[in-house]
Amino acid sequence: MIATVVDTTALWETVVASFVAGIGVTLIYSIAIFGAARFAEAGRDGRNAQAVVYGALTLLAALAFVAVIVVGLIVMTAK
Repeated sequence: MIATVVDTTALWETVVASFVAGIGVTLIYSIAIFGAARFAEAGRDGRNAQAVVYGALTLLAALAFVAVIVVGLIVMTAK
């Protein structure tokens, strides 16, 4: 009998999941920052239609960011 010390499949799944989650959260937050910056710029320049679109993008990305954080907390605290 050979004992398995390290479950390489579970380890690989963890590495891939953490990489995807890290890139995904960073991308979502970057989109929120991009939208906020463009929202402010369009608002200053009087381009109200663009400001509304960028404001909606910012709100959507911020909500997605919060949702990802909440899901992460739920996954970490679940048994």
